[in-house]
Parts: sequence; structure tokens; C-alpha cells
Amino acid sequence: MLKNVVVVGGGTAGWMTASYLTAAFGDRIGVTLVESKRVGSIGVGEATFSTVRHFFEYLGLEEKEWMPACNATYKLAIRFENWREPGHHFYHPFERQRVVDGFPLTDWWLREPRSDRFDKDCFLVGTLCDDLKSPRQLNGELFEGGLGGRSAYRTTLAEQTTQFPYAYHFDATLVANYLRDYAVARGVKHVLDDVQDVALDDRGWISHVVTGESGNLTGDLFIDCTGFRSLLLGKALAEPFQSYQDSLPNDSAVALRVPQDMENRGLRPCTTATAQEAGWIWTIPLFDRIGTGYVYAGDYISPEEAERTLRAFVGPAAEHADANHIKMRIGRSNRHWVNNCVAVGLSSGFVEPLESTGIFFIQHAIEQLVKHFPDERWDDGLRTAYNKLVNNVMDGVREFLVVHYYAAKRQDNQYWKDAKTRPLPDGLAERLERWQTRLPDNESVFPHYHGFESYSYVCMLLGLGGLDLKSSPALGLMDAAPARHEFKLVGEQAAELARTLPTQYEYFAQLHRAR
Repeated sequence: MLKNVVVVGGGTAGWMTASYLTAAFGDRIGVTLVESKRVGSIGVGEATFSTVRHFFEYLGLEEKEWMPACNATYKLAIRFENWREPGHHFYHPFERQRVVDGFPLTDWWLREPRSDRFDKDCFLVGTLCDDLKSPRQLNGELFEGGLGGRSAYRTTLAEQTTQFPYAYHFDATLVANYLRDYAVARGVKHVLDDVQDVALDDRGWISHVVTGESGNLTGDLFIDCTGFRSLLLGKALAEPFQSYQDSLPNDSAVALRVPQDMENRGLRPCTTATAQEAGWIWTIPLFDRIGTGYVYAGDYISPEEAERTLRAFVGPAAEHADANHIKMRIGRSNRHWVNNCVAVGLSSGFVEPLESTGIFFIQHAIEQLVKHFPDERWDDGLRTAYNKLVNNVMDGVREFLVVHYYAAKRQDNQYWKDAKTRPLPDGLAERLERWQTRLPDNESVFPHYHGFESYSYVCMLLGLGGLDLKSSPALGLMDAAPARHEFKLVGEQAAELARTLPTQYEYFAQLHRAR
């Protein structure tokens, strides 16, 4: 069996990897993580989606402990503002569709809208977000009953049979530090040093990395968590990279950390993505501040103009906040596991952060690495299967994000007009045509696992408003009374939850006081 794993790079990717390997294998393997004191984490990946709970549960970490330590809050949805037209917003919720007489409630809504808000007519989460509500009662009880319970065994993404109603916002730096302490306490060796070179043997496999002060670090398996630099996979092993920028041109971001009085501002339980002239601005409410940034295409706007736009959007609170400018590498490596090197995180690939998939990619890669973990035989079949799964996840997310821009009604400048003419990933044009006569279902979306279900596509198409969508003709022959009853029930349940649930700030203020 392999005995020694060397993780190169810290940050969220490195420490998620080290802590998960330790949780999975205990002291049966040795894990060393080496990170530079001089290279900081990008640290803007502060939003996740709901599958991330499996990661924390796998490590045995309780929300009441790690969330206050990382200024974390709940995220029930993404709120999209101005993607259809100025002043318009809708939610992409963590909530599966209800089904009436074999048809999702959104199909019935398209046939007979109750209001102009599909997200509030068909789902509960839109009301909770508008009213700044927590998904948990002050006693910790989840609003959706049994979904809050732990399994008798540790689960991964593959075992998700229900849609959990929330994800997390958190300070990525604090999470990395929390996981560092977790991992080191369980035997991970932490080396603070600069990696100066990556040495290959005569097969082209990594034999060791050369550090400035700690000598050579040898291992059996090397994990590349060096971010966009891709020091091991991209530079040392020269693995080719496939760009996604022909269809997703946003290649830059500028980010701010803005202190706020969150008690007075209120903790909205969702990420907000506000469309702009050359991209979009994210707003992520943490317990002590907001994280915000402008993701943009450098071909349409300069970094200086992007920063001015972001500061104006935030207002006076941004006056003294330092700006972090980031150049993003959009796309993926051809392979993510080559010889004895596996890339995890940005070194493997990245699709712009519109649906908060950065940490999901890390989690998926780590879980699949554990499931395909090699022994001394280094079975090529394990590498091949791993690379296929990771490629499918990234290609699927790419397609889903392309839908966001192509299906947006907004066309008020060249950036948004060009979004309708950029090349589409293979197969998407046919799917888009099909969805206009029948809303997406499990048979008509990207066919491989990529973290998003068909209801997510439905929500985006209904909210973005750029495609002419038609309801199923069959509904015209069916009795609509059961659907009207379900719409009424959604409204009543949402109103009751809005009345009885605490605000998100109330919930986390109590959690911080208890800690």
C-alpha cells in the first residue's frame, strides 16, 4: 500500500484535502502538507452549495462549533438581480420541485401562473430569503423535519438522496485555518516552506519536491493544491489545459472584504449575483461582514473601471477596504491525475464562481480520490475512471453556466448581446431547443453527474426570461384544481415558516453567544 502523501499548497484546497484523507484513512497513511508563508490564499470562495455538508459531516464537525469560528452563515439560494431587466430578481433555491399528477409544479405555473414570481409560487425558499429567515429554529430544529438528522454512517456526494435546503457562506481563510488545526491534531505534518523545484524520476513521475529550508520532501502520491499556478500538474508534468473562455469569457475579478453592522443590515440567507455591464457582482453576507466582488471579462472592461464599479455598488462602506485583483484561469486540465500526481482545486480547473462551484470541485475531487485510491500496483483503470468523473463534473458545470448567459433576457450592451452568439458546448443547442417546448427534466439535461439537477435548469430558464417557454400541451387536458391547491399550500406553508422561524441574525447571534 501507499504510505506517504505530500500535499503541496495550503488554503482551502490543501487543508480540505489533508483533513479528509486523515478522516478517511487515519494513521494508516502519512500526510505532509507544505505551504509557503509568502503565497496567500485567493480566499474569495466564500459561498458553497448544499452538498458541502457531507464534507463537514464526514470529518465529524458540528455546525455549532465550526460555523461561529469561521463567521459562517446559511445559504438557502442564489438571488439573481438584473439578469432579466433592471429591478427584477428571482431565486435559484436549494429545493426540489413538487409534483402534481405527474408534472412538476413549475410546469403547472407556466400553464397558469399564480403571480409573476415562479420562485415564490412554487417554492418555500424564496419567501424565507425575502424575509431574512434562518432555516433552523433557535433550538436547532431544521424547518424541513427529518432532513436535519445525521446518518448512522458517513456519507459522500453519491449518497445524497434528498435536496438539503441550505449550504454555507464562510470566511475561506478561517475555514482553512480551522481545518489545519483539525488535521495537524490528527497527525498531519505541516511544513511552512517554499517549494523551489519539482523533481521527476526517469519515468516522469514525481520523486520529491525541493524546499528552501526543509530539504527534499519525498512521497508516494503528490497532491497539487498550488492554485492557478498548477506547479506540479501544469508546470512540472506539462499537462495540457482546455480553456472554456470561448463560451465563458469572464476571466478576472476584483474582491473586497467590507465590515458591516450585520445586526442592522440583516443577514440575507442567500448569495446575491447582480448583473453588471461586463459581468456580475457577488454579495455574500457573513456574520461580521460582507464579501463582495466583481467577476468580469477583461475584454470589455479594465481592472480600474471594474474596481470603481464595485466600490460604487457597495457605497461608503467600501472606502477603506483593500481591493484584491484576481486573474482567473477558466477551463480544466485534460487530465487531473497524471502518474503519481493529482491536482485538486484551482490547479485542476475552474469554472467562474457564478454558482459557487469552486469548493464543490474540491470536495468532489477529494471524495473520488479516496474512492479510487491506488496501491503499489498503480492501476491505470483507477486513474482513467477518476479523470473521466472529474472532467464530466467540470464540463457539466460549464454547460449550466453558459445557460445563465445565453438564456438571460438582458441585451443592453455588447457584452450581453455577445452572450447570445458565443459558441455553445456540444449538445447544448439541441437541449435549449427542446427545453422551449418541454421544461428540462432528468432525461434532457447534461447526462453526467455535475452537482446540478434538472430543477436548477428549470429555475434559471423561468427566471432569466430570455427564451420563449411553452407549457406541456397535456396540461390543457388535465384538471388544474390539484395544482391550484398545491400553489395555495405552498403559500400557506411559506407564510407559516416566515411567521415562526427566527431571522438568520437571531439564530447566529445565539450560536455565537453560546460558543
